[in-house]
Parts: sequence; C-alpha cells; structure tokens
Amino acid sequence: MGFRYTVREVACGFDVAGFVRNVTDGRVELVAEGEETEITEFLAGIKSSQLGSHIRTVDVNWLLATGEFKGFEVTR
Repeated sequence: MGFRYTVREVACGFDVAGFVRNVTDGRVELVAEGEETEITEFLAGIKSSQLGSHIRTVDVNWLLATGEFKGFEVTR
C-alpha cells in the first residue's frame, strides 16, 4: 500500500477529517481537522507506522478548523 493510502488507513483510527495528497514537487500534503489531542496522536500514529522511516521532514501549521471536511480522503 502506498504512503497516502496508508495515512488514510491510520486516520480511520482517529476522530479526524481532511485529506492527504501528492504535491507536484514530490512532497505529500496532509490537512487534518479535529481536536488537538486527536491530531497529535494521529501524527504520532503515522510516524510509528511503517511510514515513519520514509518521512524526512515534517512542517506543522496549526490553524483554526473550517469544518469543511467530512471524513478523510486521498485526493489529487
């Protein structure tokens, strides 16, 4: 299973909504909404999964939730 689809599977274990997608420069963008503790645990879950060794850099930006997401998806 690929990176984005594995992130989606990890998201199923948390109360988060949003998306994960590839960016044209080769990076992956993850946008997630939820309670801060859920987001923190979700990110830790990604890092502790088999994906952890593939993650080189993480940039986190905390913003106010918009409520626009329903569920968690892989997008393009």
